[in-house]
Amino acid sequence: MSQTFRKILQLVKNKEIKISAHGYDELSNDNIYFRDIINSITEGKVIEDYPDYPKGACVLVLQRAHENQAIHVLWGIPKNTKSPAVLITAYRPDSNRWDKTFIRRKQ
Repeated sequence: MSQTFRKILQLVKNKEIKISAHGYDELSNDNIYFRDIINSITEGKVIEDYPDYPKGACVLVLQRAHENQAIHVLWGIPKNTKSPAVLITAYRPDSNRWDKTFIRRKQ
């Protein structure tokens, strides 16, 4: 598990969470419930980790919504801070762009 995701998990556990404006839009666009994201975070699987991203460490995680539907959630921690965990975006992955596990991009 990535160090970034460990920090995100702790922040979520402590209820130190923020949703970006873009995140709100994407949740609405894809009909994803925030509670599904929070309820499934501990079973999340890291897809990509960006510990040195210029705006702050972030991590793309495969999580599951109701009825076990795959969702990708990009979590971050703002640069030069330790809190909060920011839900940057969330979306339902496109099966034309991802393998059947939704963990690897198709070539």
